[in-house]
Amino acid sequence: MKKIGILFGKERSFPEAFVERVNQKNIDGITAEPVHIDKVMQGESSGYSVIFDRISQDIPFYRAFLKNAALCGTAVINNPFWWSADEKFFNNCLATKIEVPVPKTVILPSKALPPETTGQSLTNLAYPLDWESIFSYIGFPAYMKPFAGGGWKNVYKVTDVDDLFSKHGETGELVMMLQEEIVFDEYYRCYCIGGKYVRIMPYEPRNPHHLRYVADFKPDEQRLQLMTDIVLRINKYLGYDFNTVELALRKGVPYAIDFCNPAPDAEVSSVGQENFDWVVETSANYAIEKAQSHRDGYDNLTWGEYLRRSADGQKLY
Repeated sequence: MKKIGILFGKERSFPEAFVERVNQKNIDGITAEPVHIDKVMQGESSGYSVIFDRISQDIPFYRAFLKNAALCGTAVINNPFWWSADEKFFNNCLATKIEVPVPKTVILPSKALPPETTGQSLTNLAYPLDWESIFSYIGFPAYMKPFAGGGWKNVYKVTDVDDLFSKHGETGELVMMLQEEIVFDEYYRCYCIGGKYVRIMPYEPRNPHHLRYVADFKPDEQRLQLMTDIVLRINKYLGYDFNTVELALRKGVPYAIDFCNPAPDAEVSSVGQENFDWVVETSANYAIEKAQSHRDGYDNLTWGEYLRRSADGQKLY
């Protein structure tokens, strides 16, 4: 029997519906359940062919458990090794090389020194930074956000130099990105599952959280195809099995705003019933695909084009 497990935290609607849907399909030799962990011993199997990860970004113990499981052959959705290494600034840097439009972005050192460091630890960092070039490149207004993490936490709109320095002073040890503002005409949040299944959802980030999926943008077929191609290209290179890509359209050009969301919101109360039904059905089908193709004793993880080309000594893009 091949077991599919889902590892999750406080969320309930998606994990419960996922397990129920996989089991409803009654695929011979495949069953699904919430992951149960009562011990983690080095080099020993988790007992799962597939684990759908929804929480290890917040629980380091779970991340370590998943890496050990992957080493023993579990197909983890998403790859815990790549997820541990990836962050939003790298994503933007990669996008510039694979012809995906992104806002102009720079990274800023943290306002407060990292733990157990002094000013001497930053010997190679100029002080002050070349702020004039940075401001000329980005322009105002702009957005400042953490280079890693998500959930709309610690995101600031800055209107001018004084506002930037004032708000940067609140960020402590966070490393922040400063990003050009894209004044958009339309905005979309796009699920991508298995690197091949895409759902493009009208999204209005200026609405209160519970109303963000209430938007009346109606893209034509050409625009849908353009956005689908961008979403697939991003996830092909990053290698995520489950991710969301946010696209802001300015004068018809889709700018990728945020596309490092390996545990995206999938609660029915926020995404709405129709989107929820799609993500449950598609996730269940993909997890079953992974279980059916699972091979004992092999690496069953998904690795992105960027890493695979690096390992093969190929041109990266």
